[in-house]
Amino acid sequence: MAGNVGYDDTPIIPGTNWHVHDGNRPQPPVVTPGTPSTQEAPGQPPSDAVVLFDGTDLSGWESKKTGGPAEWKVEDGYMEVVPGTGYIRSKQQFGDCHLHVEFRAPEEITGDSQGRGNSGIFLMGKYEIQVLDCYDNLTYPDGSTGAIYGQFPPLANACRKPGEWQTYDIIWEGPRFEDEKLVRTARVTVILNGIVLHHAKELLGVTSHKVLTEYEPHGEEGPLELQDHRDLVRFRNIWYRPLKGYDEG
Repeated sequence: MAGNVGYDDTPIIPGTNWHVHDGNRPQPPVVTPGTPSTQEAPGQPPSDAVVLFDGTDLSGWESKKTGGPAEWKVEDGYMEVVPGTGYIRSKQQFGDCHLHVEFRAPEEITGDSQGRGNSGIFLMGKYEIQVLDCYDNLTYPDGSTGAIYGQFPPLANACRKPGEWQTYDIIWEGPRFEDEKLVRTARVTVILNGIVLHHAKELLGVTSHKVLTEYEPHGEEGPLELQDHRDLVRFRNIWYRPLKGYDEG
């Protein structure tokens, strides 16, 4: 026996230094779960989350265009796109993670297809998960809500009505490069409003509009970018949890 729990006379698990049921193996860190959001108010992040936007200000964000302060509007616990001010990006950079983002398309419907409630979530500033109002609104499938833009449509249209808050939970594993060569593709799991849209889907490269792309070598961390597509999309309750390997604590 290993201490008061576990065993040290069982086989070693392949690829590890640990016995089956090894009591000396590091314990999982204790995380206090967050609370669910409602239409009226955002929930609380889990205890180990890094909060990127808590509804009070944009001090943790900057303009992608100028590198200066982000110029979007903040009020009543949310940020809203100010058309023409450009993308904003988090000052915090991160890699593999569980990312949580809540968004709201305008209640007043204007336009159609890509011209209705359009924005985007760019992981590491390069890989877009589409934000769009696809409630009773057709567009090209690989540009619909939750699409890996220009590559893969979502498995379902899980949009709420315009004017209602919607929730993304995204599990992101970034690509890896060695000597400028791709050795691991990026993978993403996307859940919208509790519905799985992608599960461990491997990306073809960076995302873009109307073209095919390849991977471009980059580091293991990058910012989160939010898109100004000139629609009055709102965001709130943005946080991430870094994903570490097993036994890393």
